[in-house]
Amino acid sequence: MADTQSKVLGRSELVSRVAEWKRAGDSIVLTNGCFDVLHVGHIRYLHGAKQLGERLIVAINADETVRNLKGAGRPRIPASERAEIIAALAGVDAVVEFSETDVRALVREIRPNVHAKGTDYTADSVPERDVVIECGGRVAIVGDPKDHSSTELLKRWKES
Repeated sequence: MADTQSKVLGRSELVSRVAEWKRAGDSIVLTNGCFDVLHVGHIRYLHGAKQLGERLIVAINADETVRNLKGAGRPRIPASERAEIIAALAGVDAVVEFSETDVRALVREIRPNVHAKGTDYTADSVPERDVVIECGGRVAIVGDPKDHSSTELLKRWKES
């Protein structure tokens, strides 16, 4: 439990931790998402992202942002619990919550080597692409085809 909690960071803590990792020569991978109702697609996505560098940072959408993106009744799991769940995964080095509509500001703050997104994007359609490149990083698409979705899972559960 303590190890999991130590991976959940505030923005300023994250900036300091990333600076330490970069001084040690580690490459930084940033990925982001809602991660509401964790499923195998999320696991494959995070595993693929981890393969791109030594340190994986997962930025999770704040509750209000999830509600704006996914609609009423979401998220099903509050941000603090989603952060703890993601932090418990072995390949994840840090988790941070963000309340903006995208992670452009976070990219500017930590300047990751790679910004990884799922297969529901292309390298050209990633919203933060311009800032990632401006900060010297690259965009990578990882994970399996978008055959899994929390929204679809919740819909199926409701119907059964």
